[in-house]
Amino acid sequence: MLQIFPNPQAIAEYVSGLLIAQIQSKNNAVLGLATGSTMEPVYQELSERVSQGNIDVSGLTTFNLDEYIGLGAEHPQSYRYYMQEHLFNRLAFVRHRTFLPDGLCNDTTAQCAQYSEQIRQAGHIDLQLLGIGNNGHIGFNEPGTPFSSRTHVVELSEQTREDNSRFFENVDEVPTKAITLGLQDIMESRQVILIATSANKAQIVAELYASDLDEQLPASVIKSHPNAMILVDDAAASLLPEDVRKQAKVG
Repeated sequence: MLQIFPNPQAIAEYVSGLLIAQIQSKNNAVLGLATGSTMEPVYQELSERVSQGNIDVSGLTTFNLDEYIGLGAEHPQSYRYYMQEHLFNRLAFVRHRTFLPDGLCNDTTAQCAQYSEQIRQAGHIDLQLLGIGNNGHIGFNEPGTPFSSRTHVVELSEQTREDNSRFFENVDEVPTKAITLGLQDIMESRQVILIATSANKAQIVAELYASDLDEQLPASVIKSHPNAMILVDDAAASLLPEDVRKQAKVG
């Protein structure tokens, strides 16, 4: 389950290879996508390989993990905007097959129910990408979120807002709520890949490695998934036991 790579670029190359293999084996695959700086090299590498290989992505359906409540698609800090900039505009994705929660919806309860239902109707996610927050959240599922949760509205923790404030002018501009895919929705994906890079993720990676299944550490739920991978770079693995690092090191 755990693999340690030398750097983020090595992870990006490996994951883009997995994504392309998924696309080539199933041209109408359903991909679960994440945002954040961890995913940027993955999407850059994927875009380059797909373009160079003339790989058709027009049949793909994508579902993103989350979206801020109060930010529309044109807002530079919305996750729809991020996905357009880092992936969708670079390749021939079909807009109506790229799904994110609507941060400006009038009825969040209906929006959440609809989002989980859309995934079910699509046949569930074939491959889900995940990052991990410093408090162990995946998507925006904060500590204490039930493993049985479906798409829901979450009040973002102060730590999460502080962590994400680097993308805004200041922490006061970070939205206080988001719509996030639930942990049960994530676990129904056929394959799950969690990526963590940089030294500031070393503590949570070590906690995740040592943890049992625990709703106070939401990412621990993937330990019960039959086809899950945790991919980290040397910096993020720096607090793991030495024998674990040696055993899990790639190359």
